[in-house]
Amino acid sequence: MRIAGISGSIREDSYNNLLLENIKERYANDFDLEIVKIGKLPLFNQVEELDPPEVVKTFKNQIAECDGVLISTPEYNWSVPGVLKNSLDWLSRGERPMIGKPVMVVGASISLMGTIRAQMDLRRILSAPGLSASVLPPSQSEVLITQAHDKFDEDGKLTDEVTLAVVEKAVKNFSEMLNKG
Repeated sequence: MRIAGISGSIREDSYNNLLLENIKERYANDFDLEIVKIGKLPLFNQVEELDPPEVVKTFKNQIAECDGVLISTPEYNWSVPGVLKNSLDWLSRGERPMIGKPVMVVGASISLMGTIRAQMDLRRILSAPGLSASVLPPSQSEVLITQAHDKFDEDGKLTDEVTLAVVEKAVKNFSEMLNKG
């Protein structure tokens, strides 16, 4: 099983990147998680949607070739980061590899609210006609890591037992979703 992991943060040591890395390592026997970088994608330009730049074609192919997508998003100004929205805009035009694709949404933040608003917006965006992803419902995948600075150790390992249990349940539900498809 091949999963594409997308982080809404382009900062290398972000908690959302660490969360993806932890899931990749912890569940390596269950699926292959390839972390797809979105920081070099140009801003979406409708003029180029049918013949996008090579970096966009490569990105869209990575998504098309995977069995599912795991998106880890921070929350910027009560919503998703622009770089993540831009990547989804590219995926929603021309060839549309997200249509029907199983998706799980997670997020980590140093705030007390976690990424709840960003995840709500992201779920709405993923339901747009050009994306039409099959998103695992929040009741089965609500991974809202609050105060992330207290839940990862100095080596970047997720160590909080309660959070690990939440991640475990969500990944199990996502795996079941993928196996049904």
